[in-house]
Amino acid sequence: MDKLVIEGGKPLSGTIRIHGAKNAALPILAASMLAEGTVTIRNVPRLLDIDVMLRILRDLGCKTEHEDDRVAVDSSAASSSHVPESLMRQMRSSVFLMGPLLARYGEVEVYQPGGCAIGERKIDLHLRGLQALGAEVRETGSRIVCKAKKLVGAEIILDFPSVGATENIMLAAVLAKGRTTIVGAAREPEIQDLQRFLNAMGAQVKGAGTDTVTIEGVRTLRGCEFEIIPDRIVTGTVMVAAAATRGDVTLEGTQPGHLTSLIHVLRRAGVHIEVENAIMRVGASQRPKAVDRVVTSPYPAFPTDLQAQLMILLSLADGVSIVKETVFEGRFKHVDELSRMGADIRLDLNTAFIRGVPQLYGTTVEATDLRAGAALVIAGLAAQGRTVVEHVHHIDRGYDRIENMFGSLGGDIVRQPFERIAAGLR
Repeated sequence: MDKLVIEGGKPLSGTIRIHGAKNAALPILAASMLAEGTVTIRNVPRLLDIDVMLRILRDLGCKTEHEDDRVAVDSSAASSSHVPESLMRQMRSSVFLMGPLLARYGEVEVYQPGGCAIGERKIDLHLRGLQALGAEVRETGSRIVCKAKKLVGAEIILDFPSVGATENIMLAAVLAKGRTTIVGAAREPEIQDLQRFLNAMGAQVKGAGTDTVTIEGVRTLRGCEFEIIPDRIVTGTVMVAAAATRGDVTLEGTQPGHLTSLIHVLRRAGVHIEVENAIMRVGASQRPKAVDRVVTSPYPAFPTDLQAQLMILLSLADGVSIVKETVFEGRFKHVDELSRMGADIRLDLNTAFIRGVPQLYGTTVEATDLRAGAALVIAGLAAQGRTVVEHVHHIDRGYDRIENMFGSLGGDIVRQPFERIAAGLR
């Protein structure tokens, strides 16, 4: 299992182009099962989660190609509606296949999905939405079977603006008879991208980006070509890293409108940010200022997926910052690792009180999940001395070779197998 070895203390500088959004690409790849014809998707990153989704599609009988940032999916020969448990356990986003497979075959067999251990993430809202469209759901242990002779549009009210449930309902409803209205829908940019993709295939979806999404069912969908939006979480990760290392980084191919909450918080911390169309320049020459209160919440509020990264910057800030996590109860697992690097953080249930320190110090730390892992990489880049980040496979789920990404900006970061470094650092 690979590790990342980081020699910290060097300000990041230079220009970087942001790759496509994982959280947009995964439901769009699942949606390719609905097309009668080949779907070509551009700006698809090379990530572990993308590889797993493509393996699932091939297992279902699809033909797939992934060359550079282009993916082609031909589902004309697909014949299975059963997603293997071994693949579902590797990635939570495999649950997105429930809607398309149910719409295409009238039945789907899946299992409780896996993924990062960041707290309880039930799929009850997914199942209730499919039931409202006419599906019968049977659960036996971790096995879930959904069947429907016919899907019929309905009004579906979500108790919580779940991104996954909103997308899964959209994916099932596009071929249902009549109109489906999702009330209380999630508003994330990735949902807007899914709407654009479905409509490019001939669907009739509107309202994505608001709390009400309306779908008029159609009989068939066609193949198309489509380009994924840039990854706002990767963008935010680089922005925080530039600030934490007191660097100066230009980010190209971004959508700043997707990150207004982060931009606001970083500017409160004294970070200099220039925005011009799809280009942002982020710089910090002095120690950041504490931010009195940051609360994670569904979009457009501050994203939970950037909470861990922001905590690195606040750990180095002058003063006491408060971060409240309201989305996932298990999202503070990076705090113990940061404390070992010299951070001063106290937890009280779902709130972190962060007293900034002048310096973090390198040590060996463990990436417990995707975003915590990215945060620890930022900590290593900003810290004095050597940091080793273990369990890099978590990071590979959402960042395309993070060592190359930060290395291109002057970061001293290399990937090494465990055997080469364990003896000297354990």
